[in-house]
Amino acid sequence: GRWGMEAVRRGLRRVGEEARELYLNQTVPYLDRAPTPLEFHRDWLSPNRPFVLRNAINHWPALSKWTTGYLRETVGKQAVSVAVTPNGYADAVYQNRFLMPEERRMAFEDFLDVIEGRKARAGVFYIQKQCSNLTDEFPQLLPDLDSHIPWMSEALGKKPDAVNFWLGEAAAVTSLHKDHYENLYCVISGEKHFLLLPPTDRPFIPYELFQPATYKVYEDGSFDVIDVENADKVPWIPLDPLDPDLSRYPEYSCARPVQCTVRAGEMLYLPSLWFHHVQQSHSCIAVNFWYDMEYDIKYNYFQFLDSVTKAASGV
Repeated sequence: GRWGMEAVRRGLRRVGEEARELYLNQTVPYLDRAPTPLEFHRDWLSPNRPFVLRNAINHWPALSKWTTGYLRETVGKQAVSVAVTPNGYADAVYQNRFLMPEERRMAFEDFLDVIEGRKARAGVFYIQKQCSNLTDEFPQLLPDLDSHIPWMSEALGKKPDAVNFWLGEAAAVTSLHKDHYENLYCVISGEKHFLLLPPTDRPFIPYELFQPATYKVYEDGSFDVIDVENADKVPWIPLDPLDPDLSRYPEYSCARPVQCTVRAGEMLYLPSLWFHHVQQSHSCIAVNFWYDMEYDIKYNYFQFLDSVTKAASGV
């Protein structure tokens, strides 16, 4: 009944409060040296806590070499996948749809022309294709960085599932979501701004089901929204954590986001199942390593929390 459901909601709120009381940091800590594999496993992976590591990739040639001039010379003619949107929001809720970007294949040098303002193009451009796009689409750049992060690989007993390359305009925003990966996010130039919410805040984060669709962006700046035919609806978070509509999603007032900035040479450990929203400086370059998470009791607990939250919210 109504009273029983209210007790469930109180219990769900207590989960988030206890996590902050027991083990979560109020801010994202910055470390001055890399953890050993044992330290990482004990202090960060097992308790599912993020950190930023300073001077993490100073030994990578990429940190000094990856100017736009070098990238143009090294990769310029290569065809790469570019996400194009009218507003900078790819894989996000817009006009009551879950909208995916137009995936455009173009020579990397033409993409750089847009980023550097040499050519005016309608839309917001972002190289954000995952699925190990660094190894698949930018093999020329692989000698400029490590193929994996040794202390992470040793702690997890495996190599990364994917290594991804990111470069885009400041208007490109990553909407709030979570991933089933242990994520090491390395910034090579510019800076990334992360807003993070722990998995234990899941009860305060709304999900709704949306018709999937894609953008088609035209040279005059107009665009179409094209529904994906015969596709299942996509569960996604409709809330903007930078400007949350608390009249519509009052439970979000119980969430306690933390924010951090990751600058050139720094690395963010973003634990699996943490919700994150990302903004960036213009032409920020980053590489991230995705290690598949362990589907252990933490995943089991999260799935339970997720299902109880859905039941309590009537989804």
